[in-house]
Amino acid sequence: MSEPAEIEDRIDRATARPFGRRFHLRGRERATAELRGPQTMRAHAAEIIAERLAPAAPRNDGRQTPYRNHPVFVAQHATATCCRSCLETCHGIARGHLLDRDERAYVVEVIGRWIDRELASSIVGRDSGSSRSRRS
Repeated sequence: MSEPAEIEDRIDRATARPFGRRFHLRGRERATAELRGPQTMRAHAAEIIAERLAPAAPRNDGRQTPYRNHPVFVAQHATATCCRSCLETCHGIARGHLLDRDERAYVVEVIGRWIDRELASSIVGRDSGSSRSRRS
């Protein structure tokens, strides 16, 4: 698996793209991630990746990842881990082969770190904004 700094750099680059910048955890997706916690989110990511992204020729590749209804789906679009084309372009993992264990672990780690960042930024935002929104 890649070094933590490299993973952070790849997340930064993916989320800097105009498409990736549009995605954030909001509403039900944020609540789900907060309620379930990081270990469960990574376990869900591992299941989703194994089913939808890991095959050499995923079913409906390029259209297999919904845009909402689960934090992992939102994270996949934000981090360019939503299809094999994005995975190849942004993460250097070639299409046409079954993702090995290390590649799946890398994708899960990218998704997990993005969700962690989103939850941390939403907590910081709420803490700093909460004192201003109170009426005295």
